[in-house]
Amino acid sequence: MGGNAFALIGAALAVGLCCTGSAFGMLAVQKASCGVIAEKPEKYSKTLVLQLIPSSSALYGFIVAFLVLTKVVLNNSAAYTLDQGLMVLGGCLAVAIAGCTAAIAQGKVCAAATVMVGKRDEALGRAITMSVFSELFALFGLIISILCVLLIPAGV
Repeated sequence: MGGNAFALIGAALAVGLCCTGSAFGMLAVQKASCGVIAEKPEKYSKTLVLQLIPSSSALYGFIVAFLVLTKVVLNNSAAYTLDQGLMVLGGCLAVAIAGCTAAIAQGKVCAAATVMVGKRDEALGRAITMSVFSELFALFGLIISILCVLLIPAGV
């Protein structure tokens, strides 16, 4: 198996794990939102904002996978050596792991924040602020992954 195969495995893990984490994060928020909306239907739009926040990690995984795919697939002359492919795989794991776990944590925070907003309308700003803190960890993973993909040269 060549280096490009490991790079493509990294891309698949980046998008797959980030989307999985986002799905679990959104599940937690949506369960809480259903409880709030059942009692106060007018809170739908406020809970919707909190439901969308954990999905950002899926976007981060997609960005990294897109960078890898454009570098490997669209540039036919680019070939990673085995070492380079493993480095790209390792770089992709940064966003895959950080994005997955941050999205799950973010979902839990957003679920609690949804309950808070269900009780107090004016708490939405605080709820969003609290949920963004765990976003930082996914962003750190994204930055490292992008640097690994862009800075590890591919060539024949």
